[in-house]
Amino acid sequence: MKIISLFSGAGGLDLGFKQAGFKTIWANEYDKEIWETFEKNFINTVLDKRSISKVPSNEIPETLGLIGGPPCQSWSEAGKLRGIEDDRGQLFFEFIRVLRDKKPLFFLAENVSGMLAPRHSEALENIKKHFTDSGYTLSFKLLNAHDYNVPQDRKRVFFIGFRDDLNLKFEFPKALDKKLFLEDVIDDLKDSALSAQNKTYSNGDACELFNHEYMTGGFFSMYMSRNRVRAWDEPSFTIQAGGRHAPLHPQAPKMEQVEKDKRKFVEGHESLYRRLSIRECARIQTFPDEHKFYYKNLTAGYKMVGNAVPPNLAYILAQSIGEQLSQVILKEKNLVSKVA
Repeated sequence: MKIISLFSGAGGLDLGFKQAGFKTIWANEYDKEIWETFEKNFINTVLDKRSISKVPSNEIPETLGLIGGPPCQSWSEAGKLRGIEDDRGQLFFEFIRVLRDKKPLFFLAENVSGMLAPRHSEALENIKKHFTDSGYTLSFKLLNAHDYNVPQDRKRVFFIGFRDDLNLKFEFPKALDKKLFLEDVIDDLKDSALSAQNKTYSNGDACELFNHEYMTGGFFSMYMSRNRVRAWDEPSFTIQAGGRHAPLHPQAPKMEQVEKDKRKFVEGHESLYRRLSIRECARIQTFPDEHKFYYKNLTAGYKMVGNAVPPNLAYILAQSIGEQLSQVILKEKNLVSKVA
């Protein structure tokens, strides 16, 4: 089933959908730091590099499905929470514009949990109404990726809709009983990571495993305000888009509380505290090692990985979309055969 992808980033959604049997034929990404990574990992996908606001709908291929994660910084709980008033928040409506013009069988849009903040309730209801007014039966839910084969606590909201004429409402898959933890995905990498050159500059081909390098440099007061270490038998903290905010490796003991909003590294174990490498973050996001990230500065690598939808979660949602669509298609085939 051929689909198109907006705000594609490093391709987490696209990879999960690919694993479920879909094919992204056309993608759009405006951030030039991501282009090489996407193109080298999706060699059979046409990548449009213009701002989506500059792309006329008649230049976008016809499609059976539309997926994407409109920029989320303006909704972020850590940001200014300007939401839909921010130019990046307005990009949600570019997604809806393409949806209305191309009329695919289904769509999936992902965003951060910050858009659920009470101050955004009116904007959120407005977005939901735009989806339903576009001719789609909308399903909306907050999901934790850890419930779907991802070794990380990561809460994100998903808008998924089927075109009204299909008479189908998407049912979100149930949380899986089995959970993944840090030791399941990064235990074999603990002794081979390289520290960045000059704090953020990449080691390139010197890495034993591509991207297995971590940012160095100090830890600012906000970072030290709470524990940043999860144990081997726990899920990771959320992998964020900033390298300075990366969780610390589980080889270190959990940080000690000094006072309210202030912690420190355990004395005598300071050498064990390091940020997770980009490859470790990618593993936690469930990218396979074959999916390589290309950058000169580690900040771009952490951003690509942290902004992505975990492929394992995307796969489960894509698989469910495919199964529910196939039921409708089978019914239609049966009706046609009976009439014939």
